[in-house]
Amino acid sequence: MKLFGLIGYPLEHSFSPDYFREKFRREQIQAQYRLFPLASIGEFPSLVRQFPRLCGLNVTIPYKRQIMPFLWQIKDEAAEIGSVNTIAFIREKGEPVEPLGFNTDAYGLEQALKPFLNEDHRNALILGTGGSAHTAGYVLRKLGIHVQWVSRSEHNENGQYSDSDVLTYGQLTPEVVAHNRLIINTTPLGMYPHTDGRPDIPYDGIGPHHLLFDLIYNPPLTAFLREGQKRGATVENGYNMLRHQAEQAWHIWNQFI
Repeated sequence: MKLFGLIGYPLEHSFSPDYFREKFRREQIQAQYRLFPLASIGEFPSLVRQFPRLCGLNVTIPYKRQIMPFLWQIKDEAAEIGSVNTIAFIREKGEPVEPLGFNTDAYGLEQALKPFLNEDHRNALILGTGGSAHTAGYVLRKLGIHVQWVSRSEHNENGQYSDSDVLTYGQLTPEVVAHNRLIINTTPLGMYPHTDGRPDIPYDGIGPHHLLFDLIYNPPLTAFLREGQKRGATVENGYNMLRHQAEQAWHIWNQFI
């Protein structure tokens, strides 16, 4: 039986296990999906040796960047984004030997966003400057959307962003929010169980032409989305993004098994 799984630490409230277990049951696929919590990314090589039936892995926080030095190749968008969330294996005599890194988060976000985009959404704010924010910026620029990131401080982490493209929360005004009619939350604020949390932005700048997208899917309607909904904005959570990225991961794995 083929084995797939998820690496990260800790592994709580993750989307992938339930999604793939239900997929395998529904489609009568003879496979297992397991959780592999790694206290250190240095445990990755021994994990691969320990499980010779391993056919593919998803990668979650905090290892989407840390995994990269352990991979034989980093493919396609993952190299440009600098983040890996899917691993496939070149196999030898049936065992995994050469791990390949992919990014399906970008595909998932693009597919989830596109049905909602229109000419109102030519300027965007991305709340947060971590790995997910970088992925979101990659997708929006690919779609021809002007992006500014919003950070808690003026610190430009690793020089990853142009200083002119980064605002602090203190620099946001209702006018800035009104001008940027696409707002994506990549922070964990509002995630279960801390569901009262929300990014500190001037929500009064939001109106019916806005699209608010939250990468969080639990709860389905975060405090951030609720504020947008109250003002007539279109709102969408991260569930469909996760569903699309999972199906893309499955497509990639099946090219190598």
